[in-house]
Amino acid sequence: MSEHASTAEPPTQIETSSSEAAPSGINLRRDAAFFLIAASIFVLDQVTKVIVRASLDRGEAWPDRDWILNIVNVSNSGAAFGILQGQTVFLVITSIVGVAAIGLYYMFPPLEHGLLRAALALQLGGAAGNMADRVRTGRVTDFINFDFWPAFNVADASISIGVATIIVFFLFIETERFRGPPKESGD
Repeated sequence: MSEHASTAEPPTQIETSSSEAAPSGINLRRDAAFFLIAASIFVLDQVTKVIVRASLDRGEAWPDRDWILNIVNVSNSGAAFGILQGQTVFLVITSIVGVAAIGLYYMFPPLEHGLLRAALALQLGGAAGNMADRVRTGRVTDFINFDFWPAFNVADASISIGVATIIVFFLFIETERFRGPPKESGD
């Protein structure tokens, strides 16, 4: 019995050591990817807005408004689709709450799936980009304009893609886990 116990102990210690070392390496890569995505979205959003503001007068479109898609320099003091116009303080506060919620979810996730982390990173980068505009100027620069949709920017697109990804994840990917394995036929 003691011989069996002594042979069982070393693998347990080795497994414990290697399992303790693995999460820190995985966390470093996971954290780096998360923050790289969020920072990339933030930088891309801010750079594109600077280019649009420097290249086009407010209200000006390129190539012109007759095209199905154009770049236009418009400012929005509200939220998506022009709602809550002039509510900058409220929108800054809700942006701070949103960024904090993403941060808390990231630090204490109920699910640690990589797709959810990427979606949260998209949302974080987008929320930070629009919040930076609101804090700096009181309005957000929108510039991507389809003739059938209100103008938006990189931050808005990232937030929307992040939300859609989370919805798709829970509707299609996560529900498969709860259904369990397919039942075998008795034939």
